[in-house]
Amino acid sequence: MTSDIQYWDPKKNALVHEKVYGEKWLRFTYENWIGKIGLWALVKRAWFSKWYGKRMSHPDSASKIAPFIKNYGLDTNEFLHDPHSFHSFNEFFYRKLAPNARPIAESDSSLVFPADGRHLVIPDISKVGYIYAKGQSFDLKKLLQSPEYAEEYKEGSMLISRLCPVDYHRFHFPASGKLEKTSLINGDLLSVNPIALSKRISIFWENKRYLSFLETKTIGKIAQLLVGATCVGSVHLTAKEGSNVQKGEEYGYFSFGGSCVITLFPPGSIRFDKSLLEWSEKGVETYSRMGEKMADVITV
Repeated sequence: MTSDIQYWDPKKNALVHEKVYGEKWLRFTYENWIGKIGLWALVKRAWFSKWYGKRMSHPDSASKIAPFIKNYGLDTNEFLHDPHSFHSFNEFFYRKLAPNARPIAESDSSLVFPADGRHLVIPDISKVGYIYAKGQSFDLKKLLQSPEYAEEYKEGSMLISRLCPVDYHRFHFPASGKLEKTSLINGDLLSVNPIALSKRISIFWENKRYLSFLETKTIGKIAQLLVGATCVGSVHLTAKEGSNVQKGEEYGYFSFGGSCVITLFPPGSIRFDKSLLEWSEKGVETYSRMGEKMADVITV
C-alpha cells in the first residue's frame, strides 16, 4: 500500500503525497493485529528506541547517508558540513544548517515556525472537533499533566509541528523571550506519523515529552512540548534555562526518528496565517520551514 498522506506545500502550490520513511513497517505495526502485539511488547518500549539509536550512532551507519540523501532529494547546499564528514547516520540526522539556510521573519509582530515539518493549527482549543481522525478528542490535561496549565490554555491556540525523518531535526523558539524551566514527562515512544495518530490521538500524551515555557513581552507565556517518538528516545536541549532567547534561536535537537513539537499560545494572543488556517480546517497539514512566518501578534 502506498502512502495516502497528503500535505499542502505553499512553494509548490500543490498537495503533495508524503513519502513515508518505513511505511510498510508502520502500517504493519499500527494496522495489523499481529503488529499491534509487537507494538505493545516491543516497539513502544524505551529500550527498543535506545537500541536502535545506538545502531544509528555506530560508524557503520554512515553508509546509509548517501542513499538517504539521494532517495529523499535533500539539498546538501543547505548543510553546514559536508555530507561525507558525518561519522554516523545520527550525526547526519541532527545536522546543523548553513547560517543563511533558514532566514527568520524579521517583523516584531510576527511569530515563526519552530521547526521544519508539516504543521496543523487549532485557533481555539476549546472548540476543536477532531484531529487526524473522527471520534478522537484532544485531552489537554493529560498532555500537560496539569489541570492548572490546562485551564490556562484551554481557550488558547495550538500549533502541531510534525517532523519526519527526512526533515531538519533542530527545533527553535517561535518568539523572543525568557526560557523558564524545562520539565520531563516520562512515557512511551510511539510513532507520531498520521498512520499511527489516526488510530490513537492519545499518543501525544502517552509519549515521553519535555514541557517548557517561554515568557514573552508581547503575548504572555508560550508553552512548548517536545514530543519523542519511536527511535527518538533522546531530546537534546542546547538553550539554557533562565536565559533570554531570540526568535529563531536554537532550542535543541532530536536524535534519530520522527518527532513532534506542540506549541500552545494564550487565548486571543495570536492570529495564524490565513492559508495555514484554511488547510488546517480541512484536516490537511501545511509544509513550512523553521523561521517562516506562521502568525501575527494580536495588538489591542
